[in-house]
Amino acid sequence: MQRDPILGRLGLPPVANGSTPPGYLMIADRDNNRVIVLSPAKRIVWRFPAAGGAAAAGTFTQPDDAFVSADGRDISTNQEFAETIAVISLTRHPRIVWQYGHYDAQASTPGYLAHPDDAYALANGQIQVADIINCRVLWLNHAKRIVRSIGRPGDCNHHPPFSLSDPNGDTPLPGGGVLVTEIGGWVDRFDRLGHLMWSVRTPTTYPSDAQLLPSGNILVAGYNTPGRVDIINPHGRVLWTYGPPSGPGALARPSLALALPNGTIAATDDWHHRVVLINRASKKIVWQYGHDGVPGSTPGYLNKPDGLDLLP
Repeated sequence: MQRDPILGRLGLPPVANGSTPPGYLMIADRDNNRVIVLSPAKRIVWRFPAAGGAAAAGTFTQPDDAFVSADGRDISTNQEFAETIAVISLTRHPRIVWQYGHYDAQASTPGYLAHPDDAYALANGQIQVADIINCRVLWLNHAKRIVRSIGRPGDCNHHPPFSLSDPNGDTPLPGGGVLVTEIGGWVDRFDRLGHLMWSVRTPTTYPSDAQLLPSGNILVAGYNTPGRVDIINPHGRVLWTYGPPSGPGALARPSLALALPNGTIAATDDWHHRVVLINRASKKIVWQYGHDGVPGSTPGYLNKPDGLDLLP
């Protein structure tokens, strides 16, 4: 698939070689009711909604995650506590082009969700989402029909592929598989047919939004205070950890960690109201946006940032 030229469409210049971060970062700034895109110089260059837009009307609140679609034309978001997911055009004048769920209403019947998390727009046009309280991962088509699922409502035990324990992550994998993160301390890898390949214990009981690395190992945030970020192998062995217990480097409920092309690890430090980049070798924070422990909405501030992605 030929990727849409995102930067040209948004009127953004290419990022210089050696920049930190190595591209434009998209952040789901949850309690500010917005999704923003930052330049490496920490300037907001794109946002949804515009001031006085949908969020002011109460139709787009608390975006929990935001991911660029597989074709680069849109972003997908989940409003976990509003019980909805949305697809938004990634243009200079963004708008909601698709929605699912009923605002502020939980259920498991068709058309409803219960704390949706990590909605992804896939290359085949389907939307994939972890439906936490309903203990399932769903695949929805453009007509808003459920075409596939793993897990089922009312059965929230860890017994994949038959049942899942409150899944909060469902990262798409090359070849059509999915990496599912279960609250309680599990990460499960499924192939494109939904067959379980392996299931591994995590170092914490509240893993969040696990990512598969090119090596086959797993990068996973621990949504705790103090928080941590781990790299583990498919057998559960911890290979790398970042998790200072206190001080300016400590994390508070980090919900997502991503490995960036320059070797750093980006993480949302949700309850410290910042996004940080961590040098893997030195285990030091080398870049951050937001003020440690101080929420805000003016330039330079965030309020419980819960999701991030790197514009490709």
